[in-house]
Formats: sequence, structure tokens, C-alpha cells
Amino acid sequence: MFTIFLTPAYVPFAIAFVVMIGIGLIEAIGLGLGHLDLHADVHAEADGGGVLDWLGLGHELPILIWLTSLLGCFTLAGIAIQQGATALTGGPLHWGVASGGALIAGSLLNTLAANGLTRIMPGFETSVISTDDFLRRRGTILEGTARRGSPARAKIVDQHGQAHFIMVEPHDDADAIAAGETALIVRRDGKLFYALPDANALLQSIRPQS
Repeated sequence: MFTIFLTPAYVPFAIAFVVMIGIGLIEAIGLGLGHLDLHADVHAEADGGGVLDWLGLGHELPILIWLTSLLGCFTLAGIAIQQGATALTGGPLHWGVASGGALIAGSLLNTLAANGLTRIMPGFETSVISTDDFLRRRGTILEGTARRGSPARAKIVDQHGQAHFIMVEPHDDADAIAAGETALIVRRDGKLFYALPDANALLQSIRPQS
């Protein structure tokens, strides 16, 4: 059975299967969630909610889970198409034709799968946060020194215990935040965050969050 994955007609589905396993391992061992920050901001907006609902993303399902499900559905649909073609015609379809059919069928199947996953794993909905939730939290500079015009990488742990990694600059021009120091995130501009170091006199009376 597994030898058919090595044939050209099944290569797209073999690749999808390998990628699916890789993402599943990343999810299982807890890597990449903070680095990639793929669980944030997957919310249905008023204008695009219909499309997101159709894709299965309209219920705040973490995108890594959704992508793993899509790859699995694509793989299953592709194998079914090629097996059906072999039974009817004596040979599989060209990989391009089969991939197109599998993408359509897999997307439809994944809509059902994603909606089902949302219902049986409701805990995901509460763990989806916006990057705006990083404001008024403390982060630790991991490497380098954050200066105005020269951001440094910082780690923030959200209320769910998940780590997120962001780029930080000091809020004040004169401040510098060295590696290992903590700072209070006070504002955001796009993907860049600005912070007041805990050494700042304004924060001396503020206790760090646990």
C-alpha cells in the first residue's frame, strides 16, 4: 500500500501527508506556537465571515489545527480519487488532475471536519487571543539590546500559559532594554511593540505580573 505513494500519481498526496505529520508533531511537542503565533487573530470579520465560515475558520479554530485537518482531507480525497480511477480505468489519473479534484473535495470535507473539531474541542476558542492582549503585559528581552530604531526579540507569556515572541523597542528614546531585562508593553505599531523597562522610574511601584 505504501509503495503507491512513491509513484508520480500519488506524489502530491504523499507530500501533503508528510507535511501533515510534521505539523502534528509540532503541535504535539508544543513547538512553534509562540514563534509562529498562528493561533492569534483568526476571527471572522463582518465582510469576510461567510468565506471564513465556508473554509471552517469562522469559529476561531487554531490555524495549525485547521491546516492539519485540510492536509489530511486532501490526502484522503486524493487517494480515494486515484483508487477509484484505477478501479474504473485500470490506472490512476495524472497527478495534476487528481490534485485539483482532491483540493475541491478535500476543502469541502475539511469544512465539515473543522466545524466538528470546533464542537468537540471548545477549549481552543478560549485560548485564541489578539496581539492587542499583549499590551499591559510584561515581556523579557531574549537577545541583544532594544533601543529606538533597533528592536530586540522578547518573550511574553499570555494568560493561557502560551509563549509568544515579539519585537520590542523602548517607548522612550533614551531608554535601552538589555537581554534578560523585563519591560511593560505599553503600545503597538503594526508588528512592533513598545515597552517601558521595569527599571524606569514610572514603573518602580508596579509589581511584575506572575
